[in-house]
Amino acid sequence: MLIGVSHDQSDVEVQNREQLIQTKEHRIALDCILTGIEAAQPENVINSQVEVNNAVLSINETEYDLDQFSRVLVIGGGNAAGRVAKSLEELIQRHITDGIIVTDNPVELSAISCVQGSHPVPNQSAVEGTKQVLDLARAADKDDLIITIITGGGSALLPAPVNNISLSELQEVTSNLLTSGATIGEINTVRKHLSAIKGGQLARAAAPARAVGLVFSDVVGNDLSTIASGPLASDETTFNDALTVLDWYEITPPESVYMHLDQGRQGKCEETPTSDMQCFDRVDTHILADNRTAIQAAENYATDKGYETLILSSSIRGEAREVAKVHVGVAEEIISSGHPVEPPAVLLSGGETTVTVQGSGDGGPSQEFAVSAALEIDDSRIIVSSVDTDGIDGSVNVAGGIVDKSVKEKLSHRKLRSALNCNDAYKVLESVNATIKTGQTGTNVNDLRAIVVAE
Repeated sequence: MLIGVSHDQSDVEVQNREQLIQTKEHRIALDCILTGIEAAQPENVINSQVEVNNAVLSINETEYDLDQFSRVLVIGGGNAAGRVAKSLEELIQRHITDGIIVTDNPVELSAISCVQGSHPVPNQSAVEGTKQVLDLARAADKDDLIITIITGGGSALLPAPVNNISLSELQEVTSNLLTSGATIGEINTVRKHLSAIKGGQLARAAAPARAVGLVFSDVVGNDLSTIASGPLASDETTFNDALTVLDWYEITPPESVYMHLDQGRQGKCEETPTSDMQCFDRVDTHILADNRTAIQAAENYATDKGYETLILSSSIRGEAREVAKVHVGVAEEIISSGHPVEPPAVLLSGGETTVTVQGSGDGGPSQEFAVSAALEIDDSRIIVSSVDTDGIDGSVNVAGGIVDKSVKEKLSHRKLRSALNCNDAYKVLESVNATIKTGQTGTNVNDLRAIVVAE
């Protein structure tokens, strides 16, 4: 069952690959990126970590006898939710009683309804789909199994604004937070307290049913309370914390948003459930894929191609333009001293960088990372690639960018600096055919970067 789409997602590829491959090193950088994204594809992850034998569902060695439940329901949301649901149907379709997921990358399903929402800012379709998710969870009883798909992008795709807050008001707050430079944890602190599903409230709705979460993490450190704003996870943040975030980033919310948060601070609205509450007694959560899934696959690929490899971190965070300088600096050290590895080498990193938006241009953290790196590169042996693994960086339908010394030579230092000042990375990268275009990939395990250092 499919709502709002007429096609399925094909295998991931770089659509403008031939334009980007200038050297062998450019090919290696792109292939590291693609290999990482492929490793985090739901089909590959589900096939390697989930199996069914004689109606027994095994997830990372934890077993669930499907025949022991009156009903098996599948719910959830996120960028990868459609592909995860499809893989589940292939394994256990005859056991699935009902289900609904919300995603911005929908696929044709049989036993599960698929609603198309929007990301990173929620739309009305996502609101309606999330209401159906909650209704299905609330109707479950202790003899039911609720398999809950939780993936990156779930915060936007499972909005469920509380009754006194309109979608347009939620959109305004979300947009302001996303451009403020706030961390994902801070953003989700606010989201949780404006929603009826986030911050463990789905677990509260589903109790006393058995709830099993299948998680694809796009969050540094895999904090379950932050991934998709933690619909099945306990939440220790408060209404007061949400107000503090808005104050810290000088965001003036719509009056209804402020009033709701302020009433919550005064104890007039129910807080998100904490870890000592019974609604979590029958909740199991399994993290099936995360940023390291992609990085390790990229590392294996580079090693097989004869490159020394170094994983800098899967937990990189901070302003994209500043983080890029550090990455280029490590590449320069490899060239000048052979430390920490000898060239030819591939440096890999992941995590979630941010952009504090001051201008009115287009682009996202991965593209801004690429533009900042281009400003720093003075050696033609350094090639830098950076993408968001969901294929959409910021508000632009490109995954990221790939740059080398020639980008600065073509554009000049002034144009690149101006692009950063205006937050208009997309325009300058596109002008020199340096954007990486994959389309929606069907997964989301955060950012992935590959820096190739030639001999």
